[in-house]
Amino acid sequence: MATATALVRFEDLQPGDRLRVTQRVKVGFKVWSTEFTGTVKKIERRRSGLHVQRNFDDKVYADVILMARDVGQGVEGETTIVLDEFTRLEKV
Repeated sequence: MATATALVRFEDLQPGDRLRVTQRVKVGFKVWSTEFTGTVKKIERRRSGLHVQRNFDDKVYADVILMARDVGQGVEGETTIVLDEFTRLEKV
């Protein structure tokens, strides 16, 4: 029997929360998932400057989570997550 998971909204995150992040990555016809666990260090809404030839007052933002990765997951240290519609956040 599968257990229910508690999904988390970006607005409800606080520094110190432990999360499991699952992201779906798609490049061309290939699709794969990546998952890791860590501790939230900071959340922010960043203004994006990647869009060109937009109106001068057109503002685009991205939700970003700065996390400390758990020891033993390959690369240790900090990582930055940019949320999209395929990102899944679960408290652990």
